[in-house]
Amino acid sequence: MKIRSNGDRVFDVVNYTVITLFALVCLFPFVYVAAFSITPYTEYLQNPLKLIPSHAEFGAYRQIFKMTVLWTGYRNTILITVAGVLINIFLMLITAYPLSKRDLKGRNVALILITFTMFFNGGLIPNFYLIRSLHLYNSLWSLILPGALGAYNLILMKNFISNIPPSLEESASIDGANEVTILAKIIIPLSKPAIATFVIFHAVSQWNLFFNAVIYTSKRELWPLMLIVRDLVVDSGAVARDTSDAVNTGVTEFTIKMAIIIFSTLPILLIFPFMQKYFMKGILIGSIKG
Repeated sequence: MKIRSNGDRVFDVVNYTVITLFALVCLFPFVYVAAFSITPYTEYLQNPLKLIPSHAEFGAYRQIFKMTVLWTGYRNTILITVAGVLINIFLMLITAYPLSKRDLKGRNVALILITFTMFFNGGLIPNFYLIRSLHLYNSLWSLILPGALGAYNLILMKNFISNIPPSLEESASIDGANEVTILAKIIIPLSKPAIATFVIFHAVSQWNLFFNAVIYTSKRELWPLMLIVRDLVVDSGAVARDTSDAVNTGVTEFTIKMAIIIFSTLPILLIFPFMQKYFMKGILIGSIKG
């Protein structure tokens, strides 16, 4: 058993202290918003830093449940996230698997072209005209396809697959398995940690989609959730427009905005813990060698 020195113990204490403080700093804004989404507005005015209300009021949540525009944003975001993740994982697997073969002809050229896109792109205006020319403007596909395959994640996935022992593929080939069978029955099951990691990456990215929606959509019924949230939170008249009976119930616009923020971020926060166990393993293994 290794004996730890006093310096090691001090180092651990300092590390844990700094990490805990950093976690609290990151958590505070969410706790603050969550607390004041159920705090009476008069109590908030008396003490804006009080995180535990004397009594909870859920009137703001009852109001946002009646907001059709918010549910439309939810529908669009769920469609964008689910379709985006499925397309992304499919394209990444069928691209990363052949690129993991060192004897593949043209492999180095393909990797150079893929890496090039990490540093250079066509720019905002050419991308906009590309979307228009493909007749994708004002469609959900304009929010799904541009980010369907990322070069950085693709390279990590390729590295992960490269770490799988080639003997497994050779044994399957001897038994008569083709490349599709090997990919489906060997590579994908062994790549679950990496796949789960990239599902998290892409799902969070698609759920928080904002800028592309501003550029590629002009119809409010196509807006994803985050663009709806931005409209409701930033525009002082948006909440009143979409919750006409809020004033009659005594719920203030401020409280409704706090509730909207929590309502829009909670689903992705609830999904993350179930996939967290794969997160570090997938990234570390995928970054060992190329």
